[in-house]
Amino acid sequence: MRGPTIYDVARTAGVATSTVSRAFSTPERVGAATREHVLAVAEELGYRPNPHARALLSDHHFTVAMVVSDITNPHYFELIRGAEMRAKASEYTLVLVNAEESARIELEQIQRLLPSVDGFVLAASRLPDENLAHLAEQRPVVLVSRELPGLPCALLDHVDGCRQIVQHLDSLGHRHLVYLAGPRSSWMASTRWSSLRTAAEETGMRADRVGPFTPKVSQGGVAADAALASGATAFVAHNDLLAIGVVQRLQQRAVRVPADVSVVGFDDIFAADLCTPRLTTLGGAHADVGRAAVEILLKAAVHGGAVGGPPVRVVLPTELRLRESTGPVDRPTASTVAGGGRP
Repeated sequence: MRGPTIYDVARTAGVATSTVSRAFSTPERVGAATREHVLAVAEELGYRPNPHARALLSDHHFTVAMVVSDITNPHYFELIRGAEMRAKASEYTLVLVNAEESARIELEQIQRLLPSVDGFVLAASRLPDENLAHLAEQRPVVLVSRELPGLPCALLDHVDGCRQIVQHLDSLGHRHLVYLAGPRSSWMASTRWSSLRTAAEETGMRADRVGPFTPKVSQGGVAADAALASGATAFVAHNDLLAIGVVQRLQQRAVRVPADVSVVGFDDIFAADLCTPRLTTLGGAHADVGRAAVEILLKAAVHGGAVGGPPVRVVLPTELRLRESTGPVDRPTASTVAGGGRP
C-alpha cells in the first residue's frame, strides 16, 4: 500500500503542490497560516516529504558540495566540520570533494555535481577566475581562503596575521625572513607573500621568497635547503605541513631550531603542537569559517542565487600561536647558518 503523496496533501489542503513543497523546503516563502494548515494536513495524512520529489518540484536538492584542494591536509578538518554542522542544521547534506591540488580535477568534479546540488563552497580553489565566474552563473558559489570580485567569500584575516608574524620575528631581533611559497595557482600563497613583504618593509626587515613548493611534509627538505641558501634567520612556510618537513630537514643538517633559525607555519593543525620543537603558527577559527561559508550559500540557494546587495565578505580574525620553533636570533652565528651543518 502506497503512502500519501504531495498531491494528496495539496488536494486535501486545497492548495497547489508548489505551496506544499515550499511549506517544507522554504517555509519563509509561505504565509504562516497557510504553512500551519499544510503541515497539519500532512501530519494527519502521515505524509513525509521525499527528498527526490522535493528536488523535482522546487528545484532544490537540499545538497551542497564542498570542494577542498587537498583532503589529506589536516587544515581542512575543522573547516569541514563547521560546514557540515551548519548544513545539517538546515537539513542539507554536505557532499565533500577532493580536488587533489588539480584545477582539472576540481572542474571535472564540479561539472559532474552541477545537476544535483544547490551550490558550492570552494576551499582554496585552484580554478582560474573565469571558471569561477562562469560557475557562479549556474549555481551559488562561496569561496573560502580566496577572494574574487563579485563572489561571496569567507576567510581568515591573513593580512593582519602576516603582520603579527613579522612583528613577532622583529621583536626577537630577526632582520631577514624568507617565505617558502605555496603553489603558483594558490591565491592564498600570493596574499601571504604580499602581506609578509609589506609588513617587513614597514619594520625595515628584509623579506625574500623561494619556491613554489607543494605544501606537504615531503617537500620540506627541498624547501629547507633553499631557505638556508638565502641566509635568512627566519623561515615562514606556506603551511604547517611544509614547516614540519622543513624542521625535519634542518635537524638532519644539524641546524638548530630555534637557536640558529626560527620556523613559522600557517593553519595551526593538531600536529603543530606535537612535533619537536613545537611549531609557532598562525591559526584561527577554521570551523567558524566553514560555518559562515555554508550560511552564506544557503541564503543564496533559498533565494534563487541572489541575496541582494554586494557579495557577502566574512573575514574572521587570526591568532599567532607562539611555541618553541621561534626564538631570539643568534647574531654571531646567523650569517654562517647557510653554510653550516651537514650536507
